Amino acid sequence: MAITPLMPVYPRSDVRPVKGEGAYLIGEHGERYLDFASGIAVNLLGHSHPHLIGAIQKQAETLMHVSNLYGSPQGERLAKRLTELTFADTVFFTNSGAEAVECAIKTARRYHHAKDNPHKNELITFSNAFHGRTMGTISATDQVKLRDGFAPLLEGFTVVEFDNLEQARAAVGPNTAGFLVEPIQGEGGIRPASQEFMAGLRAICDEQDLMLVLDEVQCGVARTGTLYAYEQYGITPDILASAKGIGGGFPLGCCLATEHAASGMVIGTHGSTYGGNPLAMAAGEAVLDVVATPEFLANVRETGQRLRNALEQMMPNHDHLFDHVRGLGLMLGIKMKTDSRAFVAYLRTRGILSVAAGDNVVRVLPPLIIEEAHIREFVDGLSAAAAEYEVPAVAA
Repeated sequence: MAITPLMPVYPRSDVRPVKGEGAYLIGEHGERYLDFASGIAVNLLGHSHPHLIGAIQKQAETLMHVSNLYGSPQGERLAKRLTELTFADTVFFTNSGAEAVECAIKTARRYHHAKDNPHKNELITFSNAFHGRTMGTISATDQVKLRDGFAPLLEGFTVVEFDNLEQARAAVGPNTAGFLVEPIQGEGGIRPASQEFMAGLRAICDEQDLMLVLDEVQCGVARTGTLYAYEQYGITPDILASAKGIGGGFPLGCCLATEHAASGMVIGTHGSTYGGNPLAMAAGEAVLDVVATPEFLANVRETGQRLRNALEQMMPNHDHLFDHVRGLGLMLGIKMKTDSRAFVAYLRTRGILSVAAGDNVVRVLPPLIIEEAHIREFVDGLSAAAAEYEVPAVAA
């Protein structure tokens, strides 16, 4: 049999972790890696964080799953915390980021349906976006690599240039339901939207009764130094999709919405078998216990700035490889002058884990609990790797 037991949809590397300790992963033969990928911005408390482990263990001993047919004291507690910490009035819990975005899309469409405007069902989305791998979320992007072979795609999405307010405004028509946007594109290359762009989208939505839907699956939950990135733009969304870091490594996502935006989401309009299960709720509570404090968020901002400064001081020594650093907090990207994927693969051979992204960017997504020693180890290791790296020859 030629096919592997694990469906071969990932180009899996030789890194084979079996254990994690703080900012490190350990392979099956004892190999040690500095993990500045964090499961692609998921393990925000690092690996084996005692408070997170304790919460999951305690809940697992009590109750793991029931059904959303019953009341959920666990879900109600976490939802209340999230509404108190954010713009939102209500929360729907999911198991992943793609599910959270799907719920956000449905919430936006259902808002207009409930107002007797069912024709207003199209969302304006943006170039190089990544919203997930479901049929709905790949239909919302223009990335060919995500869409190839899955036709027919779903209708209801118009893609315009990211961070181009005039194109966004011009795309609004009689069937527009709102905008779906990542405030900071992750897979697209760690590209923060401009202040003018985000404020402009909010103004258009206010003027025309449209929904501003934010995808903060990667940039949310303290990653940028505020609990959610929208806070740094001085705006509030109508709907927001969150996941990744919110479970600290346990599968958890959620769709946050204002009461106004969620007015169409009544009994029977949405559901999930596993969404909001007690085990996931315990993980989410434990994460918020740690990250949702002014002191922790300030430390993320300060640590992010120290890491950025260290990278910017190192990069001129290797200006044949590195161009600049971009991003916010501990969601940083190193723009390269060569293929970022090949360099990320080389870093793995040196015991450093990062993530490639679009636009030849190396994503730097460390656990939010890193210290000065981790920053120095990463930057020194990056510099040593750059000094010895041979740029692959381009085929003629």
